[in-house]
Amino acid sequence: MSAKVPKKIYLEESEIPRQWYNMRADMKEQHAPYLHPGTHQPIKTEELYPIFCEELAKQEMNETDRFIDIPEGIQDFYRIFRPSPVIRAYELEKALGTPARIYYKFEGNNTSGSHKLNSAAAQVYYAKQQGLKGLTTETGAGQWGTALSMACAYFGLDLTVFMVKVSSQQKPYRKAVMETFGSNVIASPSETTAVGRAILAEHPNTGGSLGCAISEAIELATGSEGYRYVLGSVLNQVLLHQSVIGLEAKRQMEKVDEYPDIVIGCAGGGSNLGGLMSAYMGDKLTGKKGPHFIAVEPASCPSLTRGKFAYDFCDTGKVTPLSKMYTLGSGFIPSPNHAGGLRYHGMSPLLSKLYHDGYLDKAVSVEQSKVFDAATLFARVETILPAPESAHAIRAAIDEALKCKESGESKTILFGLTGTGNYDMQAFMDYKAGKMNDYIPTDEELEQGFSTLPSIPGIQ
Repeated sequence: MSAKVPKKIYLEESEIPRQWYNMRADMKEQHAPYLHPGTHQPIKTEELYPIFCEELAKQEMNETDRFIDIPEGIQDFYRIFRPSPVIRAYELEKALGTPARIYYKFEGNNTSGSHKLNSAAAQVYYAKQQGLKGLTTETGAGQWGTALSMACAYFGLDLTVFMVKVSSQQKPYRKAVMETFGSNVIASPSETTAVGRAILAEHPNTGGSLGCAISEAIELATGSEGYRYVLGSVLNQVLLHQSVIGLEAKRQMEKVDEYPDIVIGCAGGGSNLGGLMSAYMGDKLTGKKGPHFIAVEPASCPSLTRGKFAYDFCDTGKVTPLSKMYTLGSGFIPSPNHAGGLRYHGMSPLLSKLYHDGYLDKAVSVEQSKVFDAATLFARVETILPAPESAHAIRAAIDEALKCKESGESKTILFGLTGTGNYDMQAFMDYKAGKMNDYIPTDEELEQGFSTLPSIPGIQ
């Protein structure tokens, strides 16, 4: 091991960021405005108040402030589990025989096992400050639901979580953890909401989707006095909160005199990738040389690599504002595989715009078995069991490191290890037993999802 670079690179508690970085303030061109689902007119900030907390709605629409102060109450919560380490993957480098230098930002050192707690803390704090009774949300793999349950318990708010049905079946212990923190967890689609009943009537055997769960959570929130809906990915506000990951990572890499040539993140809705690359994307947006950014998504739900850049609903029930993003259509129901929280039909409008304009350089999709090949190797040599979502980034990092081996180049690679796979053992058992299905939707199946894209006169 090099004497210059330690295995783990830490920050002092005093170095935890005190401000979030807003990438939108440095973008040359903003993403297309959200549209009202009824009028198709650009939505106003106050029109979001019935759904989101007021401060969060303002953050969602903020495109001018580069840095936004993190309130002391949120900083206090962050100090429980931040800063998180950047780790040099020496053993993985050795196993691959690569000259590449591989680093990963590890966000799994908290009970939720993921990066989701960064935004959960912020969203619950603002709800508490507004005097709300409780919140509703959706969760796929369960990381967001767990993180939000922790934050609601800490700040003293009620929480109802609509968990994608197939994930609730695959991960019963995630449900148990959420309930331990006091949350009410409902498998989605459910009979508890009108939209859930409608989805079940049309697709009685569906395993559900994040789009379905979002619709149910919004219906409950808007119909319950003193409640609001919160989302764990996709939104500008979420990417803003997750910028603590990239801000910390950049400081840590500077401590060992490293600047990554490649930054890699798994991509479902965009929270992890957007957070990790934020500070480095700021360099590129302001005219400096930045890294080569790679988004990695499951081949079973390929919004960036095979989706359309179009206006779409963020939920299956079609009650949310319309967002212009890379999408498979809000009616797309993904395969019930182990991609977990990456099974969302669309991508963050902010990241979609960056990808469309060439700032987010590349998107790749990978099959399940290749993801778990990478996860297993990583676990054996680095001794951390990665979440299936995180393993998508590991797969791409390994592929890039092997390219360096072939070319002899010594590039610096940074990827996001979003969380641990301790609640994902059924997935690893299926992989070990050879039961994994590398499902890839056909063009005809994708067309079924695209057929649900809304027709907007004068736009699409």
